[in-house]
Amino acid sequence: MARARGSTRVAAAGQAGSDDGATAQRTMAHERLDRYLVHLATERRLSPRSVAAYRGDLLRLIDLSGDRTPDELVAQDIRRFAGQVHASGLDGRSIARMLAAWRGFFRWLCREGVLAANPAAGIRAPRSARRLPRLLSPDEAAQLLDARPDTPLAVRDHAMLELIYSSGLRRGEVVGLDLGDVRAPEALVRVMGKGSKVREVPVGTRALAALAAWLEVRSTIAREGERALFVGARGARIDPRAVGSRAAAWAQRQGLSQHLHPHMLRHSFASHLLQSSGDLRAVQELLGHESIGTTQIYTHLDFQHLSRAYDAAHPRARRRS
Repeated sequence: MARARGSTRVAAAGQAGSDDGATAQRTMAHERLDRYLVHLATERRLSPRSVAAYRGDLLRLIDLSGDRTPDELVAQDIRRFAGQVHASGLDGRSIARMLAAWRGFFRWLCREGVLAANPAAGIRAPRSARRLPRLLSPDEAAQLLDARPDTPLAVRDHAMLELIYSSGLRRGEVVGLDLGDVRAPEALVRVMGKGSKVREVPVGTRALAALAAWLEVRSTIAREGERALFVGARGARIDPRAVGSRAAAWAQRQGLSQHLHPHMLRHSFASHLLQSSGDLRAVQELLGHESIGTTQIYTHLDFQHLSRAYDAAHPRARRRS
């Protein structure tokens, strides 16, 4: 009996030691994750929103790793994890983004001397059906923007929407603009894009007029010393969520049938420009895309437009009523 009790105590001690070891490993994993996020924020100068997205993807990696730390994983583990999240309902694009975050983390671990090789290198996400972005027709864009704002905040909203459609800006890029970033005499806007990359984009005449109208009334809202071009009702830099809600409200007021989000105007800018010019490289530069492959989605939209025109006009394509 004494021997049995002794064996039980030894087993319990062994289990406690195992639990302590697992806890220490998870603590180490989280410490490395925190250091990597600091690296992203300070050395790579990613936005807080991007850092938060990386954090979510890497916390999922730690959860999937169980009792092991990421430096103990091999390619087979990463492939299995990708299969697990796909089976749980995550689409191919989300998994590709997640794998990119993992690859970056493993690459940093290699640089730090923790890993000898990147276990996520070369692992691809499962393919998913390509979803074409929604956009406005040129007539709908005109319906949205041909309005007479009647309050200072409406003047601001009109200027933001005109600028997004005129120059193809992302919501975060619009929010990040400061006074002086728009150079009216040259009809250019200086934009801080993804990865802190700066680009200059032309601004159309109507957008410049809307911006001039906003600058006339901005001082009635903005706090003293505020450098942001677009400010909220409290006078500080406008919140990105407010840009989305104001865009949706503006579209509803103008009688558009579909829900409008700011990125839809960016998509519309790219598609309408490509339809008119056919210059994919120029559109890539204006959008700030690193890869031409990202921009090519708009060639599919352009083909859809041409297909509808063909179906409606060609005598051998039109369906009989």
